[in-house]
Amino acid sequence: MERLIEKSERKANLNRNLKRRYLYEQIGWDQRLIMVLGYRGTGKTTLLLQYLSSIQRQGIYLSLDDFFFETNRLVPTVDTLYGMGYRVFLLDEVHRYAWWSKDIKQLHDDFPDIQVVATGSSILDISKGSADLSRRASVYHLEGLSFREYLNFNKGLNLTKLGLQEILSNHHVLGPQLLDTFDFHADFQDYLRYGYFPFFLESGNSYQQQLQETIQLVIDTDIAPFEELQHATTRTMKKLLFVLSESVPFTPNINKLAEKLETQRNTILRLLDILGQARILQLLKTSTKGISYLQKPEKIYLHNPNFIYLFSPNMANIGNVRETFFFNQVGAVHSVTAPKFGDFIVDDAYLFEVGGASKTGDQIRGIPNAYLALDVEGGGNNRIPLWLFGMLY
Repeated sequence: MERLIEKSERKANLNRNLKRRYLYEQIGWDQRLIMVLGYRGTGKTTLLLQYLSSIQRQGIYLSLDDFFFETNRLVPTVDTLYGMGYRVFLLDEVHRYAWWSKDIKQLHDDFPDIQVVATGSSILDISKGSADLSRRASVYHLEGLSFREYLNFNKGLNLTKLGLQEILSNHHVLGPQLLDTFDFHADFQDYLRYGYFPFFLESGNSYQQQLQETIQLVIDTDIAPFEELQHATTRTMKKLLFVLSESVPFTPNINKLAEKLETQRNTILRLLDILGQARILQLLKTSTKGISYLQKPEKIYLHNPNFIYLFSPNMANIGNVRETFFFNQVGAVHSVTAPKFGDFIVDDAYLFEVGGASKTGDQIRGIPNAYLALDVEGGGNNRIPLWLFGMLY
């Protein structure tokens, strides 16, 4: 027990002065049970420790992948710490702990004067497990760095987020003001290659290696045990990811994919759904509401541009990079679906065609609320600089 307390105090001191992610200000920290889900390396642990440093009540950070919890259950551990005066329990990596849902439910029900803040993988479904936490927990999702956050972290800036309506209405004014704060050509390209995860600050030339390791870890230690996948199914998932990475954005023929990977059609659809939930892929569908995983997506993208450069470091298709950036940044805070015309429709209201400077509006001509998101420094009228959509969160 003393080791857990010492570890908590040490880690809290190390993370005290780091910049806060966008989600920190959005969380209602007065809630009794908070769940923060996200991909590995997005900053969930840092967020917990920053909160620990800010609270007045006695709190403790506990990582549930610690060896201690191989032989000790969470509830009696919290009971002991409660007797020592602790009232805030920050639980990291809960998906690595077999009894996560049952024990968190019991803590919530048996200790009405404590607060639990827990983090877990993107694939964590709080309505599953041995206890349904969906009626008790406030759930938040932490995405990777937006382009805005990347600039703030990398250049020491303090750029504030913009709303979609602001960008659509005032991009001709906002763009020039923001361009005074960074180098568009260098900084935007750098972000697309290695700026999505906060660990770019310390990984340097090993960023892509670390990126590859996180994908392996997510599949092998997050997805496989949690989804109870057999080794053969995990291998099929990796083969599927490799096939898709060679030709994204991929318009799927599920039967051909199943035939190529020598597996069932429904298995392919399930694996696509899991990879989407795990934030390795982005699945573009005709709707985001009430769609079963058995309905195939219209297009499949890698989740963020950094993954494109990981799989194709010297042959990344720039059109794919642009579309992936738009889908990734806008999809973090808005509904993005597949339209009949153009590339994306946002919130069932705004149509977007994504491209380079020479892109024309022929495909969206005459369609109301239609815009071009272009890889250019400045825009005008319905031609909006693509990078501005990186300011949404």
